[in-house]
Amino acid sequence: MTNDDRTKIVQGRTPESAKMVANVKRAGAITAALNRLTFNDADEIRALFGELISQLVDKSFMLIPPFYTAGGDEIRVGRNVFINQNCTFYDLGGLHIGDDVMVGPNVSLITTSHPLDPSQRRSVTIGKRIVIGRNVWIAAGVTIIGGVTVGENSVVAAGSVVTKDVPPNSLVGGNPARFIRSIEAGKPR
Repeated sequence: MTNDDRTKIVQGRTPESAKMVANVKRAGAITAALNRLTFNDADEIRALFGELISQLVDKSFMLIPPFYTAGGDEIRVGRNVFINQNCTFYDLGGLHIGDDVMVGPNVSLITTSHPLDPSQRRSVTIGKRIVIGRNVWIAAGVTIIGGVTVGENSVVAAGSVVTKDVPPNSLVGGNPARFIRSIEAGKPR
C-alpha cells in the first residue's frame, strides 16, 4: 500500500511483503557477485548494477565494490555517477540519484524504517524516497534517511546524518546535519 508518492508502507505477512523478501534475496545474490569484482572490472560492475536496478547503466557510471542493498530495483542513477566503496543503499521507498553525483566511501542511503510503536515494529516496513539532485557530493561516512531531498550542487560534509531536506547550492554538516553556508559556483573556498 502506498500512502503518497514519497511513502510506501508494507505490512508483514502479505503478498507485498513476500515480494519484498524475494527481492532482498535477489539483491543479495547479485551483490554477492558484484562484490567479488574489483575496480578493474568496470564493465562487469556496470552490467551487474544494471541487473540489480533493472535498468541500463550509463557507461560513465562507476562503482567501487563492495556495495550493499536490500532491494536495488527502486534505485535510479543518472549519468556520470560515482559510488565509492562500502556503501549501503536501502531503496524500498525509492532512491533517485541525479547526474554528476559523487558518493564517498561508507555512505548509507536508507529509505526504510519501522514504526516506533513496539507492537508494530516487526510487522510494518516504511519506505520514504530519497532524492539526490544533480552535481551533489556526499562525503565519506554520511547517512541520509528516507524522505530527504538533497538539492543540486550541494555538499554533505563527512560523517553527517541528514534528516531534513538540503537546499540547492548548500554545504551542510553535523549530526543532525545543519546548513553551514551557501556554495557559489566558480568561487574558491
